[in-house]
Amino acid sequence: MLQIILNATRQTIYMVFFSTLFSVILGFIPAVILTLTAPDGLRPNKGVYEVLSLIVNIFRSFPFIILLVLIIPFTRAVVGKSIGTTAAIVPLTVSAIPYIARVFETSLRETDAGVIEAARSFGASDWQILFRVYIKESIPRMLNGVILLIISLVGYSAMAGTVGGGGVGDIAIRYGYQGYHSDYLFICSVILIILVQAIQMVGNYIYKKIS
Repeated sequence: MLQIILNATRQTIYMVFFSTLFSVILGFIPAVILTLTAPDGLRPNKGVYEVLSLIVNIFRSFPFIILLVLIIPFTRAVVGKSIGTTAAIVPLTVSAIPYIARVFETSLRETDAGVIEAARSFGASDWQILFRVYIKESIPRMLNGVILLIISLVGYSAMAGTVGGGGVGDIAIRYGYQGYHSDYLFICSVILIILVQAIQMVGNYIYKKIS
């Protein structure tokens, strides 16, 4: 039993780590474009902003369990299979990209307009303002968004277990629910709670350091 739980926990951490990494990298790109092209951005472009914003909102609207099934062909094309721990990273990442993109956009656009104007008065270019003002000022807020994303992905990874994604959720379903072993359900729940609490504590510690 212990070995089964440990393997499942490692699988959950594996899924959450890589889906967080990929979604943060890929979600940062649309966040920057949305920030630059927003009505109050450095390079306003109503068409680009509204189209990209609509795409982000559409993908955010899909419940994860439905998205998990809908993108099975895409998952199979990317990793060669649609079942397994590695395969689960694909839908986890796809579901997280629009979420973190919107979080990053909000964090970037909360930058004090006075600081931006001050940078302009010193002759800073748009790209200098983006990297040295927008991003630098937004790092603590974006970190909070990443912590919330990780916590959400822990829950999503448990749902991925219902369709063969592995991890703690898979053990809870197969051994706990289907196998009528309530002790597995209890232990899996405790593990997920501990993971969330540990993530939040580490996040709070880093936030205090960089603020």
